[in-house]
Amino acid sequence: MDSSSLLLLAPIVTILLLRAVSASALVRSQNVTCHPVDSAALYRFQKSLGTPIGNWGAPNSVCCSWTGISCSSLGGVSMQERVVRLDLSGRELAGQLCDSLAGLDRLVFLNLSGNQLSGFLPPKLFQMQSLEVLDLSRNQFSGHFPLNASMPAVRVIDVSDNQLVGSIATTICESSTNLQSLSMARNSFHGKFPASFTNCSDLRYLSLEENNLSGNLPESLFQLQHLHQLLLQGNIFSGTLSRGAGNLSNLIEIDISSNYFSGEIPDIFEGTSNLRRFSASMNNFSGYLPYSLANSPSLEMLDLDKNSIKGGINLNCSSMTRLSVLILGSNLLQGEIPQNLSSCRRLTVLNLSNNNFSGSVPSSFQDLGELSALSLSRTRLNDLPGALQTLQHCKSLNSLILSRAFRGEALPGDNDGLSFENIYVFVIANSQLTGAVPSWLRRSRSLSLLDLSWNRLSGGIPQWEGGFKFLFYLDLSNNSLSGNIPESLTRLPRFINYNASSLGPLSSIPLLLGNGSGRHFQYNEYWNLPSTLALSYNNLNGPILPSFGNLTSLQVLDLGHNNLSGGIPGSLCGMKSLEALYLCNNHLQGTIPDSLAQLTFLSALDVSYNDLSGEVPTGGQLSTFPGSSFEGNEGLCGGATLNPCSQENHQAAKAKSVGESFPLLPLAIEVGGAVGFVVTTGICFASGWINRE
Repeated sequence: MDSSSLLLLAPIVTILLLRAVSASALVRSQNVTCHPVDSAALYRFQKSLGTPIGNWGAPNSVCCSWTGISCSSLGGVSMQERVVRLDLSGRELAGQLCDSLAGLDRLVFLNLSGNQLSGFLPPKLFQMQSLEVLDLSRNQFSGHFPLNASMPAVRVIDVSDNQLVGSIATTICESSTNLQSLSMARNSFHGKFPASFTNCSDLRYLSLEENNLSGNLPESLFQLQHLHQLLLQGNIFSGTLSRGAGNLSNLIEIDISSNYFSGEIPDIFEGTSNLRRFSASMNNFSGYLPYSLANSPSLEMLDLDKNSIKGGINLNCSSMTRLSVLILGSNLLQGEIPQNLSSCRRLTVLNLSNNNFSGSVPSSFQDLGELSALSLSRTRLNDLPGALQTLQHCKSLNSLILSRAFRGEALPGDNDGLSFENIYVFVIANSQLTGAVPSWLRRSRSLSLLDLSWNRLSGGIPQWEGGFKFLFYLDLSNNSLSGNIPESLTRLPRFINYNASSLGPLSSIPLLLGNGSGRHFQYNEYWNLPSTLALSYNNLNGPILPSFGNLTSLQVLDLGHNNLSGGIPGSLCGMKSLEALYLCNNHLQGTIPDSLAQLTFLSALDVSYNDLSGEVPTGGQLSTFPGSSFEGNEGLCGGATLNPCSQENHQAAKAKSVGESFPLLPLAIEVGGAVGFVVTTGICFASGWINRE
């Protein structure tokens, strides 16, 4: 792990260092006698919880041997040790936090993170004079942060990931001048940024992200000369970014994304010579890339996604030798992608999507040997064959997103000799591409997600698509594919046994994927997608394969708007994970199998506009679907349909059920009736019961 990664874990590193420093003075002997004041405070704390704690018991002299407790003599002559450390993180403790812990007046380290504690924060807990580390993160605390906090020794406070409300305490820095790390992220704090934070002159890490804080950033914030990380994303801050931010010479990371900042980004980055990460995505910044930012030799990550930055890409890659992540998607950038962008040899993630770039992919991109994720979607780029010929030389490439680009071109075939052996994610949808499903993809043995939807591809679905061991998302919908559904698709291992943790590296580029209704959704982590087989809006024919029932991990099956015929196999009940089943607008016949009621996770069903008949089953989830799921089938009745079932419907359904179980029975009845008629008539003639005239 490099030094930049360690800085991202500043609070944790600080806590671990404090643990190590204090450990030398701790006494863990089973024979240590703890102070009765400490013992009583711990016992009252235990009684306030709804869950037991390890070997904790009634107040006694051995509390120093209890789970999570460490004691020390603190250099005194007393035979009784004092509790200096209490660490009960991640023990699933429930209940409310009483103020009895404030009685541990020698406590230095308190960590109750990762539990299920609730209720208000006890004000007395924030008056502890010896406490250096307080971690109450990842609980369910509510109410306000104590306004009159006074902890002169505290260096780390973490109350992130709770349900705290109100304004941020403005007095926290008046008495806690030694504070180095403060995290109040992911709560519901509102109001303005406290100007009094300037009193925390030793602050290194400040995390207030994902709250409801608003207004401008005060100039006093930019007087915190020791600040290393400033995380303010996910609030409603507004106004311009002050030039005072250039005074933060020790700043390593600043994240102000997902706010309402506007105006031009000031040209201040010469003063932030240690800055490695600058994230300002999803704001209203306009203008051009500042010169000092486009020439920063320290910058490793630049994220300006979803702003209104204009002009061309004027990065000086000869100077930006550390740049590894560049995200400039969804801006107003234009012109051709410069050839010298490949001089940023350390680039691993490059997102230039949703801009007005034209021309072709620079041939120099083949030199980006460390590039793992690339998105050029929603641009006006052309020459898809040339782009793929270039990008196949990027041997580290595992995510390639090209949707809504190269419009109307032909998807290269196998004669082009393409090979993307390490690709995990390949998306080139909604581009009106012609051609067939390219056979060179069969060499991408690690493929996990393939989306070729919303094009004009023709021909059949190749049998080899069933040979991918890791494929869990396949979308070929909205094309002109024909022929039968290959049975090999029903043997895809990830549709049978889906394990997201085995899908390879996580893509750092959002995916824009469509569905059969024409809507598109953005996914930031591709392995959060449901396992999907989408073949809708094609010209596929033949039956629905009974072997689909073997796909026990498939979550979405979309076969709608094709020419499929035959019945709905009852074996589909074997798809135990199925959440959505779309079979609409085909030529399916017969009844809806009662066995589909066994699909307990099914939340979407559409069998409309087929030739189905009989009574709609009412068991399980099938009773919850509206009439629109069944409309367009004149023979269907009952359930949510508009047609009530009569006795004739029941008899017809029963007869049809018998006919499906014994398919030769109707013919046997007809033949038997005809033979019986002939024999009976002959007997009647012979006996004289019927006159031959």
